Amino acid sequence: MATVSSPTPAAPASPPAPGPPTSGRVKDRGSVRHDSVRATDWTSAGVAKVLGDVDVSRADVSGLTSVAGKVRADSFRSQGTLILVGPVDVRGNLELDGTIHLQSSAHAGSARADGALRVAGPLTVDRLFSASGSVEVPSATVGAIDLVGSATIPGVVEAASVRMRFRDNSHLGTVRGNRVVLHGPAANLVPSLVRSVLGHEVSVRVDRVEADTVDLAAVDVEFVHAREIVLGAGAHVTALEGTVVRRHPTSRVGPESRSPRPHGLHR
Repeated sequence: MATVSSPTPAAPASPPAPGPPTSGRVKDRGSVRHDSVRATDWTSAGVAKVLGDVDVSRADVSGLTSVAGKVRADSFRSQGTLILVGPVDVRGNLELDGTIHLQSSAHAGSARADGALRVAGPLTVDRLFSASGSVEVPSATVGAIDLVGSATIPGVVEAASVRMRFRDNSHLGTVRGNRVVLHGPAANLVPSLVRSVLGHEVSVRVDRVEADTVDLAAVDVEFVHAREIVLGAGAHVTALEGTVVRRHPTSRVGPESRSPRPHGLHR
């Protein structure tokens, strides 16, 4: 009777070897398309489309730039319109000017955004994230944040220091930090006639703030938990836990019922 030998077990697959170190330079002008970009330096001025990944030490792009794959860089600077579909990992400084659409998660050592920033996934910045303009992101974990403009962050904002000065309608979910400063625009605090000349009243809503010290002005917060609380002009807090160390006469604490203002009526 013939015997059947057992098959020899296959050797375990070895992990893929790391790619070669980046080297060389890629310099683009006009309209270009790449399957991928792997280089020490990548500069682009015009319209650049990358179908795959970008892995560079330094990137400096301007005009219209789109990348369908992952982006890895030591530093990345963009001016104009930037569309990144895959996750972004910038180990050093990320500088963004213009219209920025990041369609996945984003991480940077430090980051600056001037213009309109929209991130579809969570944003993580190890050190300072400064922004001027509009920011839309589901959540943000940063070392510190300094923002001037508007923000829509329905999830959690977590940072040692939070400083936001709002210029347009904004909504934050939960804000956690050591020191939190949230100030709405001064136009919200002036009489209705003057406000109608300056522009529409801005709505700044925050669901929850948890911090050591909190400084609020011209914002509406559902709940505040802090050791020390400053309620500046026009601040409204529905409920709070902590010690109010300073309070402006125009600040309010407690539930409020509001109805839309009739068209054409100023009060």
